[in-house]
Amino acid sequence: MEQVDAVVVGAGAVGLAVGRALAQAGHEVVVVEAQPAIGQGVSSRNSEVIHAGLYYAPGSAKARLCVRGKELLYALCASHGVDHRRCGKFTVANSDEEVEALRRLQARAAANGVPVEWLDGPQARALEPALRCDAALHSPSTGIVDSHGFMLALQADLERAGGMVALASAVDGAVLGQGGGAHLLRLADGSELACRLLVNAASLHACALARRFQGLDPRHVPRAWYAKGNYYALAGRAPFSRLVYPAPADAWLGVHLTLDLGGQARFGPDIEWLDIDAPEQIAWQVDPRRADGFYAEVRRYWPDLPDGSLQPAYSGVRPKIHGPHEPAADFRIDGPAVHGVPGLVNLFGIESPGLTSAMAIAEDVAALLAA
Repeated sequence: MEQVDAVVVGAGAVGLAVGRALAQAGHEVVVVEAQPAIGQGVSSRNSEVIHAGLYYAPGSAKARLCVRGKELLYALCASHGVDHRRCGKFTVANSDEEVEALRRLQARAAANGVPVEWLDGPQARALEPALRCDAALHSPSTGIVDSHGFMLALQADLERAGGMVALASAVDGAVLGQGGGAHLLRLADGSELACRLLVNAASLHACALARRFQGLDPRHVPRAWYAKGNYYALAGRAPFSRLVYPAPADAWLGVHLTLDLGGQARFGPDIEWLDIDAPEQIAWQVDPRRADGFYAEVRRYWPDLPDGSLQPAYSGVRPKIHGPHEPAADFRIDGPAVHGVPGLVNLFGIESPGLTSAMAIAEDVAALLAA
């Protein structure tokens, strides 16, 4: 049986960042991934936005890790030549109620240490003439990134530090070491791998995988929920140079306009709670009819959106740990102090802003496992 110092399950952005951090801290690391390539899950099915950190409750893990992760991500993009653009974002209000929501967002941004600028309607339109709004909050540190380029850079650093990625290596379960002993992973091909440190970064599969960890009290594993987000691409070029989001309502940020690095616009995600028991049951197809509801939403801030211009693009699914009628949950980074198992960290509910936060999450995990 093979033995390594550390195993990270999941080669998405977060798993690769954690593997990189552990390898750079001197651990012998293997990142195991069920798919035949890195980043095939939620890391490749998102908006590719570098979030500034305005939305999250002050003091929350999401707020702290997003702001820190944004700094680390921009620095990595600069040092490794990862394609990105600090394009900025307008969050817009089109009613008195939304202006109030925008004021609350401005206060939250200040509490989180995120720079924002208040613009009235004419000021916003001077910068984005196609926009309709009563007011806008400009977030200059929001950006976009080539998420796959980011993951390749993380993988390169991981391997440079002596770690490795094992693709097509699905984990069936594990027997957790008792009294500080090694954890024993069972792989789908029948092989076994022992390790002292184990990080569950399996995203959509994290809760189900943790339930197959013998020696972990099931009370420490939340219920998994799945919320699909559909994206639609704009036929033709958008007349915007920044991202545009409506004022937030509850836990959903509304139908927003994002740009890719080629300048192509897409809209979404919407939110569609899935009545399924496992990620294997996800239907990834985008229903063209769901675009119908997008037109009215988008035209509140872009009145000239042409009829018939939204084409189905792709979908993503958020690995949630709260249901549709519950308040949004914070990231859960469950180390030994939570569940009592030495050398184990479970990452639960790592949805947006998980991509932006990946390297900051990795710092936290490395610190927990060094304690």
